Amino acid sequence: MAGDRPAVYRLDLAYDGTNFHGWARQPRVRTVEGELIVALEKLLRFQPKLSAAGRTDAGVHASGQVASFAATEDLDVARVARALNGMLGPEVSVTRVRRAPDGFDARFSATARRYRYRLDTAVAPDPFTARFTWHRPGPLSVGRMRAAASELTGEHDFASFCRPPQPPGASTVRTLRRLTVASDGRILHVVAEANGFLHQMVRSLVGTLIAVGEGRMESNDMTAVLQARDRSAAGQVAPPYGLTLEHVTYGRGPTRTAGLPPPPA
Repeated sequence: MAGDRPAVYRLDLAYDGTNFHGWARQPRVRTVEGELIVALEKLLRFQPKLSAAGRTDAGVHASGQVASFAATEDLDVARVARALNGMLGPEVSVTRVRRAPDGFDARFSATARRYRYRLDTAVAPDPFTARFTWHRPGPLSVGRMRAAASELTGEHDFASFCRPPQPPGASTVRTLRRLTVASDGRILHVVAEANGFLHQMVRSLVGTLIAVGEGRMESNDMTAVLQARDRSAAGQVAPPYGLTLEHVTYGRGPTRTAGLPPPPA
C-alpha cells in the first residue's frame, strides 16, 4: 500500500438489538460492537478500532448502521463479509463491506441519521412483530401528533427531550430535519431525521407525540416544552424495542466536522 497509509473500510450492518446491551463495547455484557470486534480480530489477526454512526442503546435495532475501521493491508471485501456473517450468527448481518475514501469515519463523516419508531396500535399484539414494535392499543389522533411534530421540526434546544448531556454543559441544540407520523393501518410509524441526536431524544419525542395523540398534551404545548429545558416537561421515554436506526447520510467527501457526535438514541 502506497506510503503504508492505512486503508479505511466501511461496514453496513443490520441487527436485532433485543438481546444486546446496546452497540458500545462494555465489559462482561453482550454488545454488538463487542461481538463484531471479536469476529474481526479472528479474521484479521489484529483488533481494529471501530467507529460507528450510531451508538444504539440496549434493545434498539438497526437496519442501516454503519461502522468503519482502518487496516494496513488490502482486504478482500467479499471474503470479509462472508466470514463475518458466518461468525456473527443470525442476530447481526453484515450487508456490505467496501473500501471507503481516505479520511472516512462512520461517526464523524455522517451528516444525518434517520430513525424509525413503530407502534402497534391493534387491540391484540402481533407475536411476529413484537420484538420490533411497541404495542400501544387504543385510539391516537394522527392529526394532532402531526401538528405537534411540525412544532418540533427545525433547530431547537432539545434539553427537554434527553437525559442530561455528557460532558455537563455540552450543547443540546440540534436540527430536527424531519419528524413525521404515518399509519399503514395497524402500525403507526414515527420517523425522525436530524444532524445528530441526544441520548434518548428519539424515544422522548415519540413518548411526547403519543401524549398529544391521546389528548394528555396539546400540540401547541410544544413551544413551552422546548423552552422549559426540563425533561419532566415532555412525555415519557418510549421503550427501546420499537426503535430502529434506519439510515445514515454522508456527504460527497470525508470530513471530521460534518454532523455531531452521536450519543445513544
